Amino acid sequence: MDDIGSKDSKLKIEEEENNDIKVQVWKYIFGFVEMAVIKCAIELKIGDTIEAHGGLMTLTELSSSLNCSPLLLHRILRFLVHRGIFKEEPTKSYAQTPMSRLLASSSGSSMAPLLLFESNPVMLAPWHSLSARIKGNEAIPFEAAHGKDLWSYAAADPIHNTMFNDAMACSARVMSVPTLLEDCGEIFEGVECLVDVGGGNGTSLSMIVKACPWIKAINFDLPHVVASSPPPIGVQHVGGNMFDCIPKADAAFLMVGKVIIVEAVLEGKQENNLSDVGLMLDMVMMAHTNDGKERTAKEWAYVLHQAGFTRHTITPIRAVQSVIQAFA
Repeated sequence: MDDIGSKDSKLKIEEEENNDIKVQVWKYIFGFVEMAVIKCAIELKIGDTIEAHGGLMTLTELSSSLNCSPLLLHRILRFLVHRGIFKEEPTKSYAQTPMSRLLASSSGSSMAPLLLFESNPVMLAPWHSLSARIKGNEAIPFEAAHGKDLWSYAAADPIHNTMFNDAMACSARVMSVPTLLEDCGEIFEGVECLVDVGGGNGTSLSMIVKACPWIKAINFDLPHVVASSPPPIGVQHVGGNMFDCIPKADAAFLMVGKVIIVEAVLEGKQENNLSDVGLMLDMVMMAHTNDGKERTAKEWAYVLHQAGFTRHTITPIRAVQSVIQAFA
């Protein structure tokens, strides 16, 4: 009887484990749903509308303000409340959460531009060609989907170019630069001229110059990028191709005496829950660029040595990225 009871218990545990696994697989199957519904909430400006009305709105008030179906809006909100993106008060009113504020367009720390960029059809299409690239049967996923690389596509499409620049500025504003300045601000001591290579619309440099006003800042990117970007205060825009030459400076954000690279370093922060984001970014590089990738510390050491740098340091910060300093 004991053997029978033990076998029954073991079978029950295995069944529960299998059910948990099935639930996880269901979540993978419908993983796109979260991105799509959050995109919907951003486009409807649900968070912005709640904030503009004092932080609390009933379904009737919200549907009236948004001019949309209360029944459909209720289903959207039910989904988002379940995931903690909004909250429903006992009064049957909806309120913001710290997460919804990060997705509100009006927020200075909004991550909405990143989500809108990665979820737009142009950026989603390449993912369907990822397996073909791994097997070597097709071109780079982005080129397979659109007939040109990401940079050429952005150069020819002003709307996509603006979305790309806004997303990169969002990443700098929300994720990397504030933490960089707080955790490693000393890396800019003694730097009188700094060039940001591939600096987009200059958001990163404008934040650095505000914290370090003695720095002469040069934002260097492709001509079509800087042409559509009004120069921030204290930052000079220069257009060009980094594979030809870059403006001379004391230090570069990514090949002068000192290079400062703010990038993910894989396998370097297993204890940090952001490490999984680094692995996701590596998949994004594979789908959207020709040769882009996120690197391990060993791979960064090889790249920097091949580029002629004699030593480098890697400093983890409280972000997806780490700070890499390379010295000639």
